Amino acid sequence: MELEKVKENILKDIEKVKDLKGLDEIYRKYLSQKGEISLVFENLKNLEREKRIKVGKEANELKNFLEDLLTKKKIEIEDRIQREIEEKEWLDITLPVKKIEVGHLHPLTQVKKKVEDIFQAMGFEVVEGPEIETERYNFDALNIPKEHPARDMWDTLWLRSDNVQCLLLRTHTSPVQVRYMEKNQPPLRIIVPGNVYRHEATDVSHEFQLCQAEGLMVGKDISVANFKAVIREFLKNFFGKEIKIRLKPDFFPFTEPSFDVSMNCLVCDGKGCPACKKSGWLEIAGAGMVHPNVFKNSGLNPKDWQGWAFGFGLDRLAMMKFKIGDIRLFRSGDLRFLQQF
Repeated sequence: MELEKVKENILKDIEKVKDLKGLDEIYRKYLSQKGEISLVFENLKNLEREKRIKVGKEANELKNFLEDLLTKKKIEIEDRIQREIEEKEWLDITLPVKKIEVGHLHPLTQVKKKVEDIFQAMGFEVVEGPEIETERYNFDALNIPKEHPARDMWDTLWLRSDNVQCLLLRTHTSPVQVRYMEKNQPPLRIIVPGNVYRHEATDVSHEFQLCQAEGLMVGKDISVANFKAVIREFLKNFFGKEIKIRLKPDFFPFTEPSFDVSMNCLVCDGKGCPACKKSGWLEIAGAGMVHPNVFKNSGLNPKDWQGWAFGFGLDRLAMMKFKIGDIRLFRSGDLRFLQQF
């Protein structure tokens, strides 16, 4: 093929090309290993010396000519693409700024932080423990041995039960009492917030996963009077007003005597609603004086120390604070509910 004809074809192809893909096709057509110009160089060996020199020089000039054209055309296409992008992304800086939505803490997290702040102000230390617990700490050390009927109260979610070690999702935060007293000498006061799990049916006031805040205060002369004073002060700071509370006798294997703590239902102002089961009162904690066996299992002498413990349901405190009638809403994932806080 005559090189002049090849040059004419190159100019026509360059004129037609509209994008970078087209440029790549032109490069392959003329300059690839089997391209038209490359074949000219390959056939030079078959020509006489004088003609080989002449054709080689012309082919080299044509190659350089095409490479320059490709470079210029590439710059032209890239500039055009950039202008199109800029036109599409053009911003009117006189328009009001679009408000960016910022996330916020979950209502249960807000309550947890508030509870921690109040108790820390009263001299309590915030302590954590594992959510995957052993049978010893969850039951045995808390005066709930095997076959004890009280084990049925917790509807335990077992993870592993064999001759080596029994593991479970903790049913309450009380195991941290023993874990802490094993390593720390009284006097002491701690608060233990965290998730607990129970295999039970859900309704407006019950969930299979809930958040608790365990409290423990141990000293020489700690009594129920101390407990009532601390709880009254806590509720006053938490709700920002005086709250009516009621203590009723109850049974917990790890406390003696034991009682449940109820407060006047703030959802219905004590008139009765589904959240309080129409009673006007909502149970928010179980509490009592630490059982002597728990002290013994923690390595402490019950003759030297006494104290009280409680387990608050943070979900129920949140229900009272925000006047929510269904506990299941907290973990529903419904943004219409969560965005209210």
